[in-house]
Amino acid sequence: MDPAVVGRRVRALREEQGISLSTLARLAGVGKATLSGLEHGTRNPTLETLWAVTAQLGVPFTALLAEPAAEPTVHGTAVTATLLEVFTDTDATYELYRMRVAPGVTQLSPAHAPGVTEHVTVFAGVLRAGPADAPLTAPAGGHLRWVSDVPHSYAAVGDEEVAASLLLRYPRR
Repeated sequence: MDPAVVGRRVRALREEQGISLSTLARLAGVGKATLSGLEHGTRNPTLETLWAVTAQLGVPFTALLAEPAAEPTVHGTAVTATLLEVFTDTDATYELYRMRVAPGVTQLSPAHAPGVTEHVTVFAGVLRAGPADAPLTAPAGGHLRWVSDVPHSYAAVGDEEVAASLLLRYPRR
């Protein structure tokens, strides 16, 4: 994922909505200097930062990507996610990711826009994920679903890396 491309998209989306840099930084809970660096392509943003920004802009994560078919990979504190496909229907946009969750660390992700849901199918390991105040647990072969318009977390239980798929559903406004 090219930071310059992502930065240009963030700035364009922010300006289209008439939101100032300071306002978006405050709403997304990121530093103004961090957001400015992101927009100028001089910072390599984390997954958490990008999700916080897209949630405040009310757009799917893939709105920041120039070429979703290129299977971009993003890295968070614990999660590495590779975009596999983006598809839409009349009611929603969906993003499908291949996801890995490293053991030994918990990733806290900011709230997405209202009504966004996450669906995770675990293929290997044991995953604890969901709303930060009430996470769910699923072993290999299990499935989790939650409304992710609240802060939520991801953590591998034990010493094994988790392999999973993540489907995000963004309802149309």
